[in-house]
Amino acid sequence: MVDKPAQKQLDRLPADDFTRVDAAILSMRVDPFTGDIEHLKNDRYGYRRRVGNYRILFDVDTAAHRVRVGAVKRRTTTTYKRR
Repeated sequence: MVDKPAQKQLDRLPADDFTRVDAAILSMRVDPFTGDIEHLKNDRYGYRRRVGNYRILFDVDTAAHRVRVGAVKRRTTTTYKRR
């Protein structure tokens, strides 16, 4: 399941990037824990998956066998700057 804000972010991606990110999201239907996954602490989303310069932020409900994609963000030089 892709939330509306994440779908808007997906729709704005360049065609090549969209293809890669969309393929990653589709593969998460089978196994959400494959690829470059990291458990996030102190964040709204439980996990992030790295796909090139993009990050897929998502939660997994293992009991219901659901993956909820909450955001797709581009990694920039200021993404992880400390304040």
